[in-house]
Amino acid sequence: MLRSTETLDSLLERQRGTLPDTFGARPLALAEGRMTMELTIAPWMMAPNGFLHAATQVMLADTCAGYATLAHLPEGAKGFTTLELKSNFLGAAKQGVLRVEAVAEHLGRTTQVWSATLFDDKGRRLSLFRCSQIVLW
Repeated sequence: MLRSTETLDSLLERQRGTLPDTFGARPLALAEGRMTMELTIAPWMMAPNGFLHAATQVMLADTCAGYATLAHLPEGAKGFTTLELKSNFLGAAKQGVLRVEAVAEHLGRTTQVWSATLFDDKGRRLSLFRCSQIVLW
């Protein structure tokens, strides 16, 4: 169940001074079992090969899934931490806006599993991401 205490504004406030803030990650939508974020690609986010660094995609997907986890923690839970993550890269980008959509696969009392898809601003899938989160009590 979605916690009413977590909003787009509270998530944006929470990220001040952190890695997602440095990258300019922006929460766009939060709903039951779903979360969407985006960032604008900057030249400093490139890998030496001239394409968007994989770490940028993983950071955005992990942040989106993490915010979604936080917003869906069971009553009384103190927090969570990432147990496992995996990414499959399907394409590359050099500029524009990177968008991620995270969807809950499992919302349990002890674990959550989230899948996320990253898109460029033309709607092409760039990567598939999945993470398992352990709920802390």
